[in-house]
Amino acid sequence: MPQMTPRERTLAAVKGEPADRPPGGFWGHDFLREWSVEGLAAAMIESVQTYGYDFLKVNPRATYYAEAWGCRYRALDDGVSSPELISSVLDEPSDLERLRAVDGTGGPFGEQLAAVRVIRNELGKLPLMQTVFSPLSVVGRLCSDRKIVRRWMDESPAALHAALAAVSETLAVYSSACLNAGADGIFFATTEWATYNALTLQQYNAFGRPYDLRVLEAAEGAAMNVLHVCRPNNMLTELLDYPVAVVNWAQHAAGNPTLADVLPKAGKAVMGGVDERYELLRGSPDDVQREVRKAIAQTGGRRFLLAPGCSIEPVTPPENIRAAMAALAGA
Repeated sequence: MPQMTPRERTLAAVKGEPADRPPGGFWGHDFLREWSVEGLAAAMIESVQTYGYDFLKVNPRATYYAEAWGCRYRALDDGVSSPELISSVLDEPSDLERLRAVDGTGGPFGEQLAAVRVIRNELGKLPLMQTVFSPLSVVGRLCSDRKIVRRWMDESPAALHAALAAVSETLAVYSSACLNAGADGIFFATTEWATYNALTLQQYNAFGRPYDLRVLEAAEGAAMNVLHVCRPNNMLTELLDYPVAVVNWAQHAAGNPTLADVLPKAGKAVMGGVDERYELLRGSPDDVQREVRKAIAQTGGRRFLLAPGCSIEPVTPPENIRAAMAALAGA
């Protein structure tokens, strides 16, 4: 088969069509540079140019959603640590009642849209997705302690639903704006919530699913919409009906299904295959290449995009990332 462009290769994989090889891409935080439009864009562009990714998941600072509603953080200067929360905006049920939708194209959201435009301009037609956290994830980050959100599900459900509606309204506007800015889709992340370690399925169906779908509806039809379900013992199989083109999860985490388990059931492409916590971070290049070959064997290399199960650590050995991409070239 003639060599494909990264865009041709990636979109063929998403659609389940023949490709010259499976596409691949990795992502992680640059804790020092992700605080500005220029820094984030430069870090993302460099990652593609350094490793030859076929697609880009933009990996912004995880705090920007909460910043949009007034939370404040302190960035650390060690390059490997997440920012520290200085002040939150949700501490009592009465705070939920005061939460309103904010401008999904201004403030921190506007900065992210500007970064997408810079990245798109520099990388041409390379497929890219902007990260969008679920409404429940955002509400959790507006609190000083996310455990109180679970308490509010029992004690203040009406106020919590109102807050989730306000956040989902904002994120819907933002998701549509991401597509207008040049993204090929959104990378919709449920973070720590769509797992049985955090909630029952009944709780997630009440406080997660309806608001997830409102946001995804705003990006409906985009070629590269991805559902990312984090954590061990996750609810991925209960969310396979979400209107996305690709699903991504940590298949190596305890209690989670494998690529081979999900692919026949999903009706969409699967993304993953490399354990970012062990082989990619601590193994050798040979270990990583064995992981890649195993993932290709599980999927037959069709409707499959090689990726980590979640963000890779800043200290991940570059030679391991290169080994993963090199293994694809020989697939």
